[in-house]
Amino acid sequence: MTQTAPQLDHEIVGEVPPPPPGPLLVVEPGRRRTAAEEARALVATHSICSLATLTADGDPWASLVSYGAMDDGAPVLYVSTLAEHGRNLAADRRASIVVAETVDPDADPLDSPRVTLLGVAHRPEGDELEAARAAHFAALPIATSYQGFGDFSFWVLRVRRVRWVGGYGRMDSADAASYAAAEPDPVAPVARQAIAHLNADHADALLAMARALGGHPDATAARVARLDRYGMDLLADTPRGADAPARVPFAEPVAHADDLRAATVELARRARAA
Repeated sequence: MTQTAPQLDHEIVGEVPPPPPGPLLVVEPGRRRTAAEEARALVATHSICSLATLTADGDPWASLVSYGAMDDGAPVLYVSTLAEHGRNLAADRRASIVVAETVDPDADPLDSPRVTLLGVAHRPEGDELEAARAAHFAALPIATSYQGFGDFSFWVLRVRRVRWVGGYGRMDSADAASYAAAEPDPVAPVARQAIAHLNADHADALLAMARALGGHPDATAARVARLDRYGMDLLADTPRGADAPARVPFAEPVAHADDLRAATVELARRARAA
């Protein structure tokens, strides 16, 4: 007899709040970053991670460490054997890291993006060592002060598995090849400032986008929740309820951070023309 795996879901206790209202009009689904692109965006825009290694007894050991990233997204660690994680890596090269987005103190931390990379670390040599050194010091210039200490060494984590979580209901996995081939998002380093600016100074334009391009013609207000090279995620207030989601794509993917303003202006013009 064939057995099927149980379907896991949350146990429902008490009343469940209603979902946010959906669009009233059919709109084309806007392109989104893949899980691999999401992971590369997080890794490229941060330099601190939680590192999990294995002790001599096989116990998991978590540490806070700094890293840089190679051109293929492989994290470069610069660790000391005076630290337990450094000794752990020397004995067992299996490791994983977690990179998490910094969140507003008032926000739900579990609804914020993070990525787990699992792989096997190795000591680079030759040209790879020079590339690893350059990548780490580019991300963390202060780490050059450790170069005189013989207990420090570079390790490159060769990624074998990727798990990205974008928040509640937003998660996916990627394989190593997809992760290595994905490009870091040029908008990611400026996304937070851009979102704050749009929400503070361009409420009328965001409302027009939600109404004309997001499928919510009854929207009374809108704000940007997320922003990437392909477009915006808006949350609109409507008479049917708040936080109605809408994906509004840019006309073309943004190739450089400096092009973001032109892309958002084009969106506003398109929305007002519609």
